[in-house]
Amino acid sequence: MNIAAVAVVVPAHNEAEHIVACVRSIRAAADHVGPLPVHTVVVADACTDITAALAAREGAHTVSIDRRNVGAARAVGVLHALALLGSTSGIWLAMTDADSTVPAHWLTRQIAWARRGHDAVLGTIRLAPASQGACRYARSEHDAAYYRTRPAAEDNTAWEHPHVHGANMGVSATAYRHVGGFAPLTTSEDHDLVARLTQAGHRIARTDDHPVHTAGRLRGRAPAGLADLLRSLYPPARTYALTAPPDPVEEQFPVRTPATEA
Repeated sequence: MNIAAVAVVVPAHNEAEHIVACVRSIRAAADHVGPLPVHTVVVADACTDITAALAAREGAHTVSIDRRNVGAARAVGVLHALALLGSTSGIWLAMTDADSTVPAHWLTRQIAWARRGHDAVLGTIRLAPASQGACRYARSEHDAAYYRTRPAAEDNTAWEHPHVHGANMGVSATAYRHVGGFAPLTTSEDHDLVARLTQAGHRIARTDDHPVHTAGRLRGRAPAGLADLLRSLYPPARTYALTAPPDPVEEQFPVRTPATEA
């Protein structure tokens, strides 16, 4: 695929605490693919805080909606991005979440897969470190299951993982439109899109070479999402220690509250 431009779409609901770090990490990733144009679109969905203002201050295009629906928010973000670019041909759509930070090589790796003929790229996540006992234990349990299929450290085989995350995926605009885009689902909109891409025969890469850090919180934004999964892993009557596998990604963009940004 010959890529002419990249659009990064970020749905957000009351993410003032995280959105600055998110947009800054995207901007750093965009610097690594210059002079290729990269446009970031943050969709503030039913926000009652200053998420949109903070995203705009960091250079993102912002759209405000009142759907409280992550699938609808992603779809609106894509439509806005394609309207900005005025085309579908040669456009790569990268997706992440407002409570996440992407590595500096995030777009570089996605674009490399696209140029090798892939229509979509599915990446992995790393849960951000947590100091609270419940979060620490839940993260440990999550990681134990998450990495179950990963090859051993001494094995050079690439990990074609089974995971799908809206926080770390990319798709060509042509393939996206071919399957009808994101459905207005309150959860699993990413799995739904990937299922349709697979059914349509689009070539999909699954890779662990550009993992994204995402918040490992127990109270999340989407129903039946990651937070609900982590909460289900926490039996509150025990004491726990964190035993996560090695994390190859540096946390270059620590999360800061708006008060510390001035």
